[in-house]
Amino acid sequence: MKIAIVGAGGVGGYFGGKLRQAGNDVVFLTRGKALEAIRENGLKVKSFMGDFTVHPEVSDRPDCVRGADLVMLCTKSWQIDEVGAAIKPHLKDDAIVLPLQNGADNAERLMKILPPENIIGGLCKIVSKIESPGVINHFTFVPEIIFGELSQEISPRCQKLKAVFDKAGFKNKLSENIHRDIWLKYLFITSISALGALTRSVLGIMREDPFLREKITETAAEIVEVGKRQGVDIEKMDIQIALDMIDNGDFGTTMSLQRDMMEGRPSELENFNGYIVRKGDDLGIDTPVNDFIFYSLLPMEKKSRGLS
Repeated sequence: MKIAIVGAGGVGGYFGGKLRQAGNDVVFLTRGKALEAIRENGLKVKSFMGDFTVHPEVSDRPDCVRGADLVMLCTKSWQIDEVGAAIKPHLKDDAIVLPLQNGADNAERLMKILPPENIIGGLCKIVSKIESPGVINHFTFVPEIIFGELSQEISPRCQKLKAVFDKAGFKNKLSENIHRDIWLKYLFITSISALGALTRSVLGIMREDPFLREKITETAAEIVEVGKRQGVDIEKMDIQIALDMIDNGDFGTTMSLQRDMMEGRPSELENFNGYIVRKGDDLGIDTPVNDFIFYSLLPMEKKSRGLS
């Protein structure tokens, strides 16, 4: 399969590297120091499950996706509109576009830019980061991609995609309810990420502090209410799934949003708690905990984007 990976960070670097290692024709769309490093030295993945290096094609031109059977979007969620517009002129008619960003509405946003028939839903579970340009550090958690048709049918193209992922050797699931799966991941990641940025604390400290654990639960309850009101198959009992993921994570884990904010980089704050705040306002749902977290961090987010 010819595959284009948009973004060579912790997500794109790991999964794209595994797909290239399995013999697929892979091109990375990236820029700057990562582009130079991968061209000169290949893409290096350091993983507790086994290190590897691959030498894929790499480009900073959006037309590199031309002819790709699969385009995996592995940038941050706040970049998805720009990325969608950049690749639109170069997609072949039957290309599969798989967004793997965190967030609840990535597929919906893409459908306003790209032909809806090209888009499937997806998410990934991985804890990894860029150690240096062209070097990915996957330091905990067994990586997984969950994907499926937005119509919830089990289509031939998704079955073919599963075979490709299986051959690449990473955990994956062809979902029969991708909307629910996306929101379950979103419930987990949004309940903990910005709170970590606000408290400057690792996962283990937040889950073991009684007050902070209560805030995690309250944040999650607001997220569930916003999702349910929009017709998502999610219930209050699903909060326990998020708490179980938090409890099973390594004590010292931090989330990418937290790391971005603490290092002064633009983050996904608007797409996480900000989305709940905006949708809550639209739907007449009170979201006081998400409001507090979001507006407490918003000045820092604006500063990182040069807006204050």
